[in-house]
Amino acid sequence: MDKWEFKPLESIGCIKFGMDRDEVHRLLGAECVEFKKNKFSKNTSDDYKKFHIFYTPDNKVDALEFFDDVEIIMEGKVIFPIHSAEIEKLIPHIEKEGNYYTQAGKSIGIEINSGKAESILVADFIKIVRETLSIFIPDGISNFTTLIQYLFEIGKTRSFNIVIDEFQEFYNIRPDVFSDMQNLWDEYRQETKINLVISGSVYSLMQKIFTDHGEPLFGRADNILCLRSFNTKVLKQIMEDFAPGYSNDDLLALYTLTGGIPKYVELFCDNQALSVDRIYDFVFSENSLFIDEGRNLLITEFGKNYGIYFSILLEIANGHYTQGEIESVLGGISIGGHLSKLENVYNLITRERPIFAKPGTKKNVRYIIGDNFLNFWFKYIERNRSYIELQNFEDLRQLAKADYQTYSGKVLENYFKQKLAEEGGFKEIGSWWETKSSTNKERLNSYEIDIVALKSSGKKALIAEVKRMPENNYVHSTFMEKVEHLRHKEMAKYDIETRVLGLEDM
Repeated sequence: MDKWEFKPLESIGCIKFGMDRDEVHRLLGAECVEFKKNKFSKNTSDDYKKFHIFYTPDNKVDALEFFDDVEIIMEGKVIFPIHSAEIEKLIPHIEKEGNYYTQAGKSIGIEINSGKAESILVADFIKIVRETLSIFIPDGISNFTTLIQYLFEIGKTRSFNIVIDEFQEFYNIRPDVFSDMQNLWDEYRQETKINLVISGSVYSLMQKIFTDHGEPLFGRADNILCLRSFNTKVLKQIMEDFAPGYSNDDLLALYTLTGGIPKYVELFCDNQALSVDRIYDFVFSENSLFIDEGRNLLITEFGKNYGIYFSILLEIANGHYTQGEIESVLGGISIGGHLSKLENVYNLITRERPIFAKPGTKKNVRYIIGDNFLNFWFKYIERNRSYIELQNFEDLRQLAKADYQTYSGKVLENYFKQKLAEEGGFKEIGSWWETKSSTNKERLNSYEIDIVALKSSGKKALIAEVKRMPENNYVHSTFMEKVEHLRHKEMAKYDIETRVLGLEDM
């Protein structure tokens, strides 16, 4: 039996990785059979009966494959051939699949970055595949389609996961990939053991890729998941773990800036910015990710027509909630189509009606930005871009911080609506308001109620007033006047529970 000494990443016996093919032939002789391992091979390999030698496209030794009658030794131990029982003893979590051994936790992933050429992305992916799956991949593969096809072929005998993040970026790299993926998936899905996970952060584009009837991958997804933010219980647990002794105001500040989005929560945790002051200091710092985060997210969504969408979102964030108000501020231009796309295509705004309003009615419709961070970003960062251009982060921070109590008080309403929904027992949770013809604004505002929650069974409801510090500015008689007004108009048959909710109730 022949014996070969293996030095990882250096050599096996007399054969060094990277050695010229001619030199191999001088050492071993040229009496070998040239062949192609598979249809993806960019070069021929040498068959020396007991082993195969694989070469790069420029004829450098890339890998060796051994068979019987050869003994491979590493650090004085025989590593090939070896019995199954010894393999299973030496390598934890080993699994046998046909004639192959694989290790548990077999997942490979890559993030698609439109700033890189396709060939560079593929090279990165190949490196990950080789390291994770310990499989041979021939050099010379430079496009994504060929690599995926190669992995699908391997997937006929091995099971593993492929995760492709920011998949929508292929629109900017090579849109043909979507058609190629359709053809490959249709060809291999019945044979391959691969679990293919595709994700992306641009909602509208991911929706288009998989739900648009005209797109190649329409109907190919076995399951579509829309990842949601952390709920209020999880946020409280995070604060308990990372900021013991936190105040409810600190919790509210975290919710106000993140809405529970894991990426943002992680940033604050990693930077130990979990108090009101530290959160604002972190957001309004010179190198803060948050300064350009809104632009980075939305310009990709909107494309070259982002200007009008930014203008609409700026006005909504600034308190102009109706179509008429926004159009008036923007000089009378019609924005109905843009509002529809923001709501239904980009999933960025929500159309709100007073509870008890008839579905489809246009009366009393308001638009709000559903994402806490984006609403904050438009109101304080994008609107005050001039501060950023002057690198005046301190004054910008002070401007936003001075408005914190007022702004967070409005966000607190959404927090309690979410908290009630998570607790369960309700069939509808919303707000109630009415438009009066009176010009008396004070009177108009008196007929707005923060939370009206209809319980799942019976004619029962919860009506709540939300105040950051109820002890400072809550007037019970005013609240009850509004409750009685709503009872008279819509809720005569309801058993109504009333509450006042503040920071201490979070």
